[in-house]
Formats: sequence, C-alpha cells, structure tokens
Amino acid sequence: MIIIDYKDRRPIYEQVEERFEELILKGGLVPKEQLPSVRNLAMELSINPNTIQRAYMELERKGFIYTVKGRGSFIADTEHLVDIRKNELLNSVAGILKEVKEIGISKEQVMEKVEDVYGER
Repeated sequence: MIIIDYKDRRPIYEQVEERFEELILKGGLVPKEQLPSVRNLAMELSINPNTIQRAYMELERKGFIYTVKGRGSFIADTEHLVDIRKNELLNSVAGILKEVKEIGISKEQVMEKVEDVYGER
C-alpha cells in the first residue's frame, strides 16, 4: 500500500500523504473506508507515529479524509477533488500542447502519442 523511498529528498510524511492521495483519486480507497490507525501504520512502515499523524493532518486539511473522535480516520467523499484534479491535468495538457504546437510538432504526431497512451494503436 505505502512504500517509503528513503532516497527521496521529500519528507516521509509528504510521501505518505502523496501515496494516500493517489490511492484515493484513483479509487483504490473508497469513501467511508477506514484508514489504518496511526500507530498500526507507523509500526507497519517502521516510522515514527508523529510522521503518520502529520500526513493524516495534511490529508484532512485538504479534504481527503475526516476523523471521528475515538473511531479513527476515514476516506471522505472526494468526487469534487477528483473533478478538481481532472481540471488541473487538462490545463497542464493544454499548456503542453501549446508548447508542442509552437515548436512545430504536428497534430498527427500528437495524436499518435495519444493513441499509444490510450492503447488505441
């Protein structure tokens, strides 16, 4: 589920946070599903519980999870977050396409790559 890369320069809590965001946005974790307790996940990953607590706090601040006192942390309804992420990605693609057009890459070449990625060739 969560793999820590000790060669990564980013703090461990950011890696944990990013991995949970990916799992949530891609549907690997569904709304109302309970997350592992801070203590259990910390033991599983062999890291300090404060690191997991910080990742959970950031995820809650961003709206990915919610906490119920005495019960734990749960995946929030993230449909709106998925929509926001889709829009961010589409805007990124639009920026890249403008740059691609400016340097002279043809629409056909771009469409070939799109078809490759979507497995349509």
